Amino acid sequence: MEHEKVLESVKQAIEKAPERKFSESVEISVNLKNLDMNQPTNRLDEEIILPNGLGRPIKIAVFAKGDTAQRAKAAGADYVFDPEEISVLGEDKTRAKNLAEEVNFFIAESAYMPVIGKTLGQVLGPRGKMPIPLTADKDIVQIINKSKNSIKVRSKDKLTFHILVGKKDMDPVKLAQNIEAIINRIEHRYERGLYNVKSIYVKSTMGPAVKVI
Repeated sequence: MEHEKVLESVKQAIEKAPERKFSESVEISVNLKNLDMNQPTNRLDEEIILPNGLGRPIKIAVFAKGDTAQRAKAAGADYVFDPEEISVLGEDKTRAKNLAEEVNFFIAESAYMPVIGKTLGQVLGPRGKMPIPLTADKDIVQIINKSKNSIKVRSKDKLTFHILVGKKDMDPVKLAQNIEAIINRIEHRYERGLYNVKSIYVKSTMGPAVKVI
């Protein structure tokens, strides 16, 4: 995929978008083809690192205690829950749903994954927000730093889906690089690569769509 083609599409999408008093998001719509999305193996469920982030804060919640909890707070986690709070959250469905909508990534010490599955699985699962398991060989600080520049991509059973790539006021070059990172991941995800991509369009929230592929 040529960088110039992606960059030109981003510039057109931004130029054609009407002026707004707020910074709009920029997203791409991906249209796949020749794939049976009823087969779970064909569905995208990936965490993709964007080289330039989303141009807005990524909210992270951690379920941990002791030293891990302290390191998570120091690394900038927005919420750090003591494992004893899991059952309390599970009983307060409204709070749990609001948290699931607000937080982009959840991380949990692996020992607490079973109880999180039982108490919060119905809320987090359908939203693709089940926690990233923190095993003994992983560093909470590294996971938090990685998540701050990541986007969760889920196609579910649809051939067409949308992915945020940044904000309209970001440098077009940086937006183009983010899009290229996603395209590259999709290309390597499927055996036939970009032959399984029917088209990709880029647009701001209120602007017209411009074809990338």
